[in-house]
Amino acid sequence: MYDTIGFIGAGRITRIMLGGLRRAGALPRRILVHDPDAVAVAALKGLPGAEAATLAQAAAADLVFGALHPPALAESLPAIARALRPGAVFDSLAPKVKLATLRERLGGFDRLARQNPNAPSIVGEGYNPIAFDPGLPAADRATLLAFLAPLGQAPVVDESTIEAYAVISAMGPTYFWFQLQTVRELAQEFGLDRTAADAAVKAMAGGAAATLIEGPLEPAEVMDLVPVRPLAEDEPAIRAALQNRLRAMHAKLRS
Repeated sequence: MYDTIGFIGAGRITRIMLGGLRRAGALPRRILVHDPDAVAVAALKGLPGAEAATLAQAAAADLVFGALHPPALAESLPAIARALRPGAVFDSLAPKVKLATLRERLGGFDRLARQNPNAPSIVGEGYNPIAFDPGLPAADRATLLAFLAPLGQAPVVDESTIEAYAVISAMGPTYFWFQLQTVRELAQEFGLDRTAADAAVKAMAGGAAATLIEGPLEPAEVMDLVPVRPLAEDEPAIRAALQNRLRAMHAKLRS
């Protein structure tokens, strides 16, 4: 596996991934984190093995994650290229920056992957699609997938779909979290204790998704299984908001 990993960026996704690895007892021996924001790096220091590093130090790890927003990542690539070791793997966590661009700006380095991590990775329930550059050998792909396994699923996908996954699986939890939290709070207001409320909401959310996706009924039939729909009048507006805003976000990421 990897003795040392480096993160270029210490923001949310770095905290999510390291949190999931820690939960699974799968943190590597040494974690080098670079970020211009010292406060962000300091927030990670409670993780075993995590230490602040220069960009060159983090980029010289066995496995390097590009965990910056697309413009910042693109700007950092020439400096990363100077530090990457020939046998390392570079995994970009940013949308928009294509493998071809990574390869070009990293001076021809092609031991590359692109990935879309999502927040449930912090509890080992992530859905983290990954695309590989043809230059990354099969054995190295398998090693990277094994390293990521404690975070959840990491399906291998075509690079052309990465931006779609960014909108659907990476951002997707935000479309539902505030609704689930509201229902969770109301459950306690209506008399359930915290444990019972949490169990009910978790089972309901998972079961609802399974019924829609895995069940024998058509979507319209599924949505007709429950006779009382308190939000029926609001559904067209909610549906339109999802359609309009997600289409706009996908178009922005694809531009």
